[in-house]
Amino acid sequence: MKLPKEITNGALIFLGIGIYFLLMNVLGLADLFYLRTLNVFFIFYGVNRTMQMNLHEGETNFVSNAVSAMATSVVGVSMSVFGLLVYSYARGGDAYVETLSQTFMFGGNPSVPTYCICLLFEGLASSVIVTLMMMLYWNNKYVAD
Repeated sequence: MKLPKEITNGALIFLGIGIYFLLMNVLGLADLFYLRTLNVFFIFYGVNRTMQMNLHEGETNFVSNAVSAMATSVVGVSMSVFGLLVYSYARGGDAYVETLSQTFMFGGNPSVPTYCICLLFEGLASSVIVTLMMMLYWNNKYVAD
């Protein structure tokens, strides 16, 4: 059984983000918040790959490609946030999240679920933005009628 390309490319997004953040931890760069924002490039990669696969298969309908691109990014972001949830509890739970939130967007002492829910919303917003940007980039390849 072959997995749909949205799940496959979403898993590639998850693997890319996961390896990137683990590498940042190993190198001691996890506290640099601006390096954390570079994970959006993995979302761009996965969405672009899905759209290229759609074009290669002859799928040129704008709406179905937009849905496919959005599904790819949502799968990748959701898997990444779930991975962070599991990793956070494995590293000490709330105590680990407190070390992350010192240089990030939280002011208080967020719990692991609060931190992950906020990152999920942020990731979903970036998914929408990336999908719209990639649809604009690939606009001349799709039939809008």
